[in-house]
Amino acid sequence: MEQRIVIKAFEELTNVELYEILRLRSEVFVVEQTCIYQDIDGKDLSCHHVMLYMGDMLAAYSRVVPAGLSYTEISLGRVLVNPDFRGQGLGKLIVQETIEACYAILGKADIKIGAQYHLLAMYQSLGFKPEGQPYDEDGIEHIDMLKRYAK
Repeated sequence: MEQRIVIKAFEELTNVELYEILRLRSEVFVVEQTCIYQDIDGKDLSCHHVMLYMGDMLAAYSRVVPAGLSYTEISLGRVLVNPDFRGQGLGKLIVQETIEACYAILGKADIKIGAQYHLLAMYQSLGFKPEGQPYDEDGIEHIDMLKRYAK
């Protein structure tokens, strides 16, 4: 199955792409994780959106978040893998692609994230280091992590 990465600013997204993104985010973050929260947080308008397709299906997604929107550093977030495509290493792949997109779009700088704690090892394997203590965010344990840009 053909795999392709598509990266677009919010205003470049088609109606269908936006619908697919929001539907999948709701499926994973609200329904699957039984987490009632406001996913559409106003940040999407300022973000770039990284979509990984397998054939015509949205298999994984994340967003590139400019500095000052979530943290003082640039960030990435809303990382997810479509349940139909799990177990294929796409989580790590979408994060790698999003790190590269951060550097290409926003410049080579440190990246800070609020990671779900159970994904700590995966993020560490990509160069992120924990900062501070785990905390509860919407009923899910998270930890802040920082990937320093190696100059």
